[in-house]
Amino acid sequence: MSATTEQNETTEGHGKAWIMLLLAGLFEIGYALSVGGSQAFTVLTWSISAVIFFLLTLYFLSVALKQIDVGIGYAVWAGIGAIGAAVFGSILLDQPVTLYQGVWLAVIIAGVVWLKLADSKQLNG
Repeated sequence: MSATTEQNETTEGHGKAWIMLLLAGLFEIGYALSVGGSQAFTVLTWSISAVIFFLLTLYFLSVALKQIDVGIGYAVWAGIGAIGAAVFGSILLDQPVTLYQGVWLAVIIAGVVWLKLADSKQLNG
């Protein structure tokens, strides 16, 4: 196998890992919203949903962390979950987001973007 082919497979695997991390983040949003809806696990349907989302988020996160450093992967996953829970909690659960919260959520988004860029092969040579 040539070095170019090996590099392409590594890059492709790394890209798939980021897709798995994105899916883990989306399932984390579902988990957070389900836990909120479960009212301390007293509502059965929301509780079941929370358990399912929890298992899915852990599975996809573990798959992603085979290729992505745990510190970067965990930060991105938590950022996606935090942003998504705030946005969708506001929309679906009528939880208000203040201006100050919006500013700090924007900081989280910027941090997640910069972490992804910092992991880029183009930046790291």
